Amino acid sequence: MGNQTEYFERIGYRPEYSIGDRVFGHWNGIPFAGSVGNDTLISAVQGPRISIHLDLPIKYEGVVQNIVIVKHEDIKRMKEF
Repeated sequence: MGNQTEYFERIGYRPEYSIGDRVFGHWNGIPFAGSVGNDTLISAVQGPRISIHLDLPIKYEGVVQNIVIVKHEDIKRMKEF
């Protein structure tokens, strides 16, 4: 019998991105650039998701977005900028 730390190290989600990583991608067909706020797994049904703090706000359907939630396949890491 192990402790809780060992249990979550075995089965827990391991994020691909760290806080502050620079990324670019598309959200609802709109290109963006920003920084990772959080890479987490909310539920096994939805899968992992990433919150992105945008460099420039996006206006979509009359609402200004400063933060967007995307899937891993929607973004790429910036190499150099």
